[in-house]
Amino acid sequence: MSEDRYVLRPIGRVESPLDDRDAAPKQGTEGSPVARLVLDAAVADGMRDLRVGAEIIVVTWLDRARRDVLAVHPRDDRSNPERGVFSTRSADRPNPIGLHRVTISAITGSTIEVHDLEALDGTPVLDLKPVLHPFDR
Repeated sequence: MSEDRYVLRPIGRVESPLDDRDAAPKQGTEGSPVARLVLDAAVADGMRDLRVGAEIIVVTWLDRARRDVLAVHPRDDRSNPERGVFSTRSADRPNPIGLHRVTISAITGSTIEVHDLEALDGTPVLDLKPVLHPFDR
């Protein structure tokens, strides 16, 4: 495998009451608390068209994930048959990139309050993308 290197620069971080991976919900819609995306002032202009009520995809770097895992029991449930990580939503994977579909509930300065984010406190935010609905095309 090639050893190419890519530099990812976080644009902010997650602020959340979630700080224990084992206690966090597996998916954002499974009881995640309100969280905040605290973005760097240098990228604040990129937020200018975001609106309360909009759905966005938050791209994170799952910094506490294991990168040497290629197979898991889905949802950490040993009664589930083991599967390759590329067919699961496991955080543990060679490149632990998180994709989180969230709804914006407030925007204050360069902070975005969101619902349905299961990322842990301090998780680096790499990017934000709009959710494209079929009628948007």
